[in-house]
Amino acid sequence: MRPRDAVLLVVRGRTARKSLPVAAVVGTVLSLVNQGSVIAGGAATLGTWVRVAVNYLVPLLVASIGYLSGRRVRAPALDWPRYLAGYHRDRPGITERLLTRAAAGRGTGPYPWLVEPLRDGPILDLACGSAPTRPLLRTARWIGIDASANELAVAAVAGRGPLVRGDAGALPVADGAIDSVCAAMCLQVLTPLDLVLAEVRRVLRPGGMVVALVPSRPGLDPLGILGWVRVMRALGIRSQPWPNPHARDGLARLLRSHGYVVDSDQRRVFHVEIADPAEAALLIDGLYLPGVDAGRVDQAKHVLASWARPGRRLPLPLRRVVARLPDR
Repeated sequence: MRPRDAVLLVVRGRTARKSLPVAAVVGTVLSLVNQGSVIAGGAATLGTWVRVAVNYLVPLLVASIGYLSGRRVRAPALDWPRYLAGYHRDRPGITERLLTRAAAGRGTGPYPWLVEPLRDGPILDLACGSAPTRPLLRTARWIGIDASANELAVAAVAGRGPLVRGDAGALPVADGAIDSVCAAMCLQVLTPLDLVLAEVRRVLRPGGMVVALVPSRPGLDPLGILGWVRVMRALGIRSQPWPNPHARDGLARLLRSHGYVVDSDQRRVFHVEIADPAEAALLIDGLYLPGVDAGRVDQAKHVLASWARPGRRLPLPLRRVVARLPDR
């Protein structure tokens, strides 16, 4: 239950039957103990009656919160691997289509920025999807691994390889065989993340490097925030329900906890132009939206399409973390 919903329940009196008796008893006792002598002596002032009101209000709120907490029902856990499999089966290549349209102020896209620190290899592209980094690393010894056959098919048609179908939690790679791991927009959704990071560490040689690109929190751009609020309100959600939110702006700290040395932790804001309804639909389809029904999704596309026009942009803040294993 969201805080706003809880406040509305209290204001509408839905908790009154349980909370009013508690407030009446506790408030009366507190008032008698703290203000009884003042009232009995006829010396009560406006401040006295304000304190009496607080004596009743505080237990009313505490009792209401306790009542709502006791009735809260936990939503069933989402099977993320199954959701991701279906998502990428139905939309192969969508992450690449969205991110290749994003640009920062200097014109650099997310993928060129991601691969800047990478060396010659061997490079393992973790959850590579349609393998958008491969054309940027043509001369490197590179291998892409992904669990989605449909994503790998898109990569194969584009001539990007070698490719292997495999699970990020059980990489089909020998211990210490990899010089660098490239992880583009995947660590916030791969589960269980600790197992995935343990596998990454296993396949890296001593001194090996991880270069990861993950979403970041919105900045202070008011127009950008309003644009995303418009999208999220149409979808009926407050934010994307990442299974690993700590692997976004907290990724550097997470990698340190797994024994890595963080060389850099940078944030850059890219922008996606929403010039027409097709681009609006692409943006909505590029979001992970488990539990959002098709009607809501169509409504969000309509809302964003009505806002779209040349020059309209939405910010896409991303974070790049570069970390390495100790040499020994």
